[in-house]
Formats: sequence, structure tokens, C-alpha cells
Amino acid sequence: MLTKRALTISTMCCVLTMALSACVSQQPKPYTQDEINKRVVDDQARMYENQEPVAHPITFYEAAARALKYNLDYRLKLMESALAANLRDVSAYEMLPRLVAAAGYAGRSNDSGGTSIGIVDRQVSLRPSTSEERYHDLYNLGLSWSLLDFGVAYYRNQQKIDQIQMAEERRRKVAQNVLQDVRNAYWRALAAQRLMPEVDQLLQRTNQALDSAREAEKRGIAPKQELLAYQRALLDSIYLLTVRRQDLEFAQAELSALMSLPPGSRMVLADQPEPALPQLDADVSKLEQLALHQRPEIMEEWYRKRVDDNDLKIAKTQLWPNVSISAGYAYDTNKYLYNNHWAETGLQVSINLLRLLQYPSLNRAQDAQRNTDDMRRIALSMAVLTQVRVGALRYQLATDELGFADQSMQVDKQLFEYAKAANATTIGSQLEVIRAEGRYLLSRYQREAAYSDAQASWGRLYNSVGLDVFPDAVEGYDVATLAKAIEKTMTGMEQGQLKNTSTGAPSGQQ
Repeated sequence: MLTKRALTISTMCCVLTMALSACVSQQPKPYTQDEINKRVVDDQARMYENQEPVAHPITFYEAAARALKYNLDYRLKLMESALAANLRDVSAYEMLPRLVAAAGYAGRSNDSGGTSIGIVDRQVSLRPSTSEERYHDLYNLGLSWSLLDFGVAYYRNQQKIDQIQMAEERRRKVAQNVLQDVRNAYWRALAAQRLMPEVDQLLQRTNQALDSAREAEKRGIAPKQELLAYQRALLDSIYLLTVRRQDLEFAQAELSALMSLPPGSRMVLADQPEPALPQLDADVSKLEQLALHQRPEIMEEWYRKRVDDNDLKIAKTQLWPNVSISAGYAYDTNKYLYNNHWAETGLQVSINLLRLLQYPSLNRAQDAQRNTDDMRRIALSMAVLTQVRVGALRYQLATDELGFADQSMQVDKQLFEYAKAANATTIGSQLEVIRAEGRYLLSRYQREAAYSDAQASWGRLYNSVGLDVFPDAVEGYDVATLAKAIEKTMTGMEQGQLKNTSTGAPSGQQ
């Protein structure tokens, strides 16, 4: 028995010494450069993993499908929705009773025991004795349930359910923003694909004309003032063309980033006839009603109100009387016990009376919280209505601007054709051709920009209403199938549902 006791004490001393050493020896451990390099390589590989290669020119709907399927922000929101669902499943188990199995070992250096004395005469009536071995094993299996824990777990589970809905609304919002960003970038990138070769050619000819003008200035072929004015005009043309070229390059880079294409990927857009812009026939007031039903931000705030309300319900639940019920089975290897195994049950009711003083304050806090949540949602709803009205007006102005840009382009085209027909070998006539071609090219750019702005304005209006266009199961679709689903949904809404809006549909339903 002494050997067993010494072994136990020695083991405990070793464990304690190791634990203390571990606590004292904790030191900062920065990542090594090799670990950082490996992390960078792994992250870059995961950015572009499992992507379908670009095998043909990309249409607008395919660009939207790629942006949805591979956009990292959207994939993050999908993961947050899945995480919220998993946390809900975890919190549901907290409402179950606790079933605890325990096993242990107890030991002491001497015998426990006791004696008895008379209550009246205070005389020792029994010699010292013990009913417990120095070393014995304990085993226990117990089931317990607490009303207070159940109430708190119930409301927390309700919060997790609402947080799933909030995460889903955030996912919807990111998806809608992805579509809007793609719409903004795609048509500008397509204009870049159409115009950049011509811009580059004109820039080359303009630079050549500028070099010729400088050479003529050195030789004194023409009056210096005329040559300097000619150079000034060419430099202005080069500046304008260079600025527009930069805008076009940025549009292509933005679209490539939205689709999460790997660096160096060749992106060719489908140069198809431009689709006609939708006609906005729906009453703006009906669009406003639809937006109040559909916008993810409003729905998220509405779910947030229930989450906040459940926080105060949890605080009120903790004022309840706590009813605890327990039952279990125990076994003890102590040989001095008459019964080494037994079943036990218990019932306990308790309440913290002082916490009841919080009840009036909790009621006031609950009323204030509800009023605050309602006011925040109403303020957001007002902002949404403003966005719808401004979006409808902006779309109308964008379509008017597009018509004006079309007329300007036609005029500049005719001027360019006239300048080419009257072309001669003089510096002035060459300058006029370059100017006319530059104006025509800039008019084409402005026309393409006006069409892109009109598409972007329509996208902002579409987004301000809060309409969904994407199926829920994105991962299960390839790019082509997803693109067809997006095209079908958007075409149906633009041709029918958005025009004939009468009442708002519930969130997620169109």
C-alpha cells in the first residue's frame, strides 16, 4: 500500500511539474519565411482551383455565371450561411438533458474516520473507526435536466435560426451586387475590345504625324506658328485618346477580377449585337412596394429584431425559478460499504430573489430595443424607396443620353467620311483627317459609354428592387447551365414580372 501511495504522489508531482514548465516556457513563435511562402502559394492555388477553362467568347450571362460561381466574396457568404446552419444544429443539442458518465480514483495518505460524542454529556461513545478505504475507484452515470438551462438554450436556438436567415439575406445581397458589378464592367469591357485596336492605330498615326510636324519645323517648310498649332492639336488628340484607352483597359481588368480569372488568362468577349434596353413600364410606386418586400437589407433588419428580442427574453428567463431534476447510478469499490452500487434521484427548486428587481428594467429595455429596431428598419425602408425613385429617374436620363450619343456619333461619322474624301497632301488636310477620325472615335467611345451607363442604370434599378436571379445551389451547376438559368430568370423578369408589377412577392420569390 505504501508503494502505491508513493507512486501516486510521484505521478502527481511529475504532472504538476510538467504543467508548470509548459506555462512558463510559452514564447512568441512567428511564422518562418518558408511557412509564409507556402501559405502564399497555397492561397493562390485555392483562389483559382476547380475553375472551368475559358474555351469560347464569353457572353454577358456567362460572365455573370462565372462571377457568381467563382467570386470569392460570394463563396465566403455561402460558407457563412453553412456555418450558421451548423451552429444552429449545435445549439439544438443544448436543450437536451445532460447525461454524464464519470470514472475516477480517490486516495489519501491516512485513514479517514471519526468518532461520536454524547449530545448531553459530551462523552466519547465510540472508538475511532473508518468506513472508507484509503484508495478506491468511483464510477457514476448521471442524468440531469434544468428548466433554466432549457429556457436559455431554447431562445439561443431561436437566435441561431434567425441568424441563418440573416446570413441568407447577406448572401442574396452579395449575389445581387455581383450581378450589378458584372453588368457595369461587361459592356465597358466589350467596348474596350471593340475600340482599343482602332485607338492604338490612330495613336500610332497621330504620333507619326507629330514626328513629321516636328521634322517640318526643323526644316522650316511651313510657318512656325502653323506647325506649333498643328503639334498642339495633335498632342491634345493624343492626350484624349490615351485617357480613353486607360478607361478601356481598366474595364477589362475589372471584369477579369470579377470572374476571378487566373492572372494571364486570355479573355475574349462575345461580340454580339447589343440587346435592346428594357422599357420601364411599371409604375414606380409598384416598384417601391416590391422593393419593400424583396430587399435583403430590410429582411435582415427584420430578423435582427427577433435576435435582439430573444436576447432580452434570455435575460428574463434567468429570473425564472430553476427546477433541476437528476437521476443516476453510482458504483464505489470501497469494500467497507454495505452497498457498493446504488441509484440516486433528486429534485431541487431555487430562485434568486434579488434578480427579480431587474424585471421592470428589462421590460423598459425590451420596449426601447423594439422601438430602436423598428425605427432602424423604417429608416432603411425610406432609403430603399429613395433608391428606387432615383434609379428609375437615372435610367430614364441614361436612355435619353444614349439617344443623344447615337446622333452625335452619326454626325461625326459623316464628318470623318467627308474629311477622308477631301484628303490632300497638305499638313492642314492631314490634320483635319486625324481630327475628324479622333472625334469620330471619341464619339464612338462616348456612345459605348452611354450604352454601358444605361445598362448600369438598369442594373442599379434592378438591384434597388432586390430581385433575385440566381439559383440557390450554385455549386451544382456548370457555367453554361448556370448562365442559361440566369438568362431565363432575368429575361422573364424584364419582359414580364418587372413590367407588370402589381404586388410584392415574399423574399426569395419572384
